[in-house]
Parts: sequence; structure tokens; C-alpha cells
Amino acid sequence: MKITATDTFSIQMEVGFSVADITGKISDFVEKSGFKEGTVNVFAKGSTASVTTTEYEPGTVKDLRQLFHQLAPAGKYYEHHKTWNDGNGHSHLQASILGPSITLPVQNGNILTGTWQQIILINHDVRERKRTVVLTAIGNFY
Repeated sequence: MKITATDTFSIQMEVGFSVADITGKISDFVEKSGFKEGTVNVFAKGSTASVTTTEYEPGTVKDLRQLFHQLAPAGKYYEHHKTWNDGNGHSHLQASILGPSITLPVQNGNILTGTWQQIILINHDVRERKRTVVLTAIGNFY
């Protein structure tokens, strides 16, 4: 009996704070793997990316962007700049606030999210990035 499954996918993301709804990709993974009960972990590779849940709509995305620019604004000097001179110190701080992963419950082959709750991937970096997401399901399979 299989108790784990893993998969990865990549998404090209725009410069700066950009957001992608990845709910469908995660649901597809759960369905195709035959996963029935347990948890699925969603992990974004890279220190300037994060994953969370929210209501994915233009107003919320704009509000999130504004919040992160208030907490760790671009254009400010950060100690990180001494190391690489890449101007993305704020990107690392913004991504660290949310973190690179979330774990979601799965029941009867479905991710248990709320009606208006989507899973989003966020790029915080100062350049375009191809973001890779690693999915790991642990539990019971069909």
C-alpha cells in the first residue's frame, strides 16, 4: 500500500510581487495520485517565494502587495545587500514572513479549503523567476 506521493510543477512568475493561484494544480495532483485521506504539503523552492491561502481576487492581491511593501519596502537599504549587491533584501524578508510551505488536510480525495479560500504562490523577487513547487501527500491512497 502506498502511503506517500510527490510531484513538482513550475510556474514562470513576473518581476516583483506577483501572485499565482495554484489551487487547481494541487487538486489535480491529489486526484491523479489517488490520494484519499491525510495531508498534502505545498513547498515553494527558493528564498524569495512564499505560499499561503487567501481569497484570490484582485482586491486581496492588491492589499497583500501593499501590506508587504509597508512591512519590507523595496528601495530601502538592507544588510543583505552587502553580501550580494542584488537589491532584493526586501524580497527575502517578505518571503520569510509567510514562509515557503503550507500543509493542507485531504478528506475523501479533496483538499479541505473554504469556499473562498485558494492556495497561492507569491514571487517577491526583483526579477522574473521560474518557481518550482514540490507537493508531498502523506496518508491513505485508493
